[in-house]
Amino acid sequence: MGSATREALAQSVAALNAVSDSVDLSTAASLLDAGHVIDASAQLRTLIADPAEDSGTKASVIGRVFGDRVDGSARSLLETVASARWSSSDDLLAGVEELGIRAAAVASGDAPIESELFQFGQVVTANAELELALSSKLGDPARKADVVKRLLDGTASEATVVIVSRLIQQPRGRRIGKLLRTAASTVADQRGRTIATVTSANPLTDAQRDQLRERLAATYGRDITFNLVVDPSLVGGMRIQAGDDVIDASIVSRLGDLKLKLAG
Repeated sequence: MGSATREALAQSVAALNAVSDSVDLSTAASLLDAGHVIDASAQLRTLIADPAEDSGTKASVIGRVFGDRVDGSARSLLETVASARWSSSDDLLAGVEELGIRAAAVASGDAPIESELFQFGQVVTANAELELALSSKLGDPARKADVVKRLLDGTASEATVVIVSRLIQQPRGRRIGKLLRTAASTVADQRGRTIATVTSANPLTDAQRDQLRERLAATYGRDITFNLVVDPSLVGGMRIQAGDDVIDASIVSRLGDLKLKLAG
């Protein structure tokens, strides 16, 4: 991510936080849908991402293109995005998407979006046929969204449905697992938390979970949201992934290290 994009994203998130009281799920859906519209038009995408283009002109274009299709908060945020300077058009699209996901987090209160996204990702990756159907470039995007809505109906919050149904329609070359992990991390960040995926050979006790949460919170300086996975193949110990950090203290990993030392 270039410095221009980092600054543009920070400006956009600040603008979202400033209007958080007026943000609801329709705002989130509008932003995610707007990203799809911008992505589908090379001319629109190029114009909005052009740092040399006048910000007033860009705001006018946003108004003409989206008009009453989005609520006032979404239109204001899109104008902020358009007036910012992004390193590339791809970064701009990623910024609009992130803003939409953050808006869903703002609008959904304490709904367990992070865990719902993780659980849905587990279901999809465990079913090759479903993963193929949702990731195929040949599939109709609207049909994919309908499949997602039916799968999540009654089992996930409305915010999770809004996020997943939109991301599935606009993968931009990313696999479903990556889409959902990135979205979950964005939601957690908006809520001031860090996601830690803990894989252990056996289920953790409440005491182990509390102790681990305290240690990780102290390390990262934030509250921790756990994704817990039981994998007997680890034999013992656990593997922890938080952001780009991976701590592998499993017995399988130790045996692998020992084999390497013996072989050396």
